[in-house]
Amino acid sequence: QVQLVESGGGLVQPGGSLRLSCAASGSIFSIYVMAWYRQAPGKPRELVARSTTIGSTDYADSVKGRFTISRSNRKNTVWLQMNSLKPEDTAVYYCNVADDSGVHWGQGTQVTVSS
Repeated sequence: QVQLVESGGGLVQPGGSLRLSCAASGSIFSIYVMAWYRQAPGKPRELVARSTTIGSTDYADSVKGRFTISRSNRKNTVWLQMNSLKPEDTAVYYCNVADDSGVHWGQGTQVTVSS
């Protein structure tokens, strides 16, 4: 079993910043991809940012230049630094990890951007 524990969500004003963390533990085998997804009310879950073991990263167009994904393979941890937050970034953010045993999801952390 792989457990993903997320933290760092909350309420922030437009233009503010938040940093999300996700730590993976348990029976972890060769993590390939660590990523963040989000789901806003009434909308499908969407990829926000993704980091592969070889160091490549991908971002949704809507967050490029504002969000940065980083990871520590030694600590099995991934972070999402979110700057210049907008109300449309409001969503539940989910950590996603793919390893030899499959794809795993965190429980989600709420991010609300509002004045």
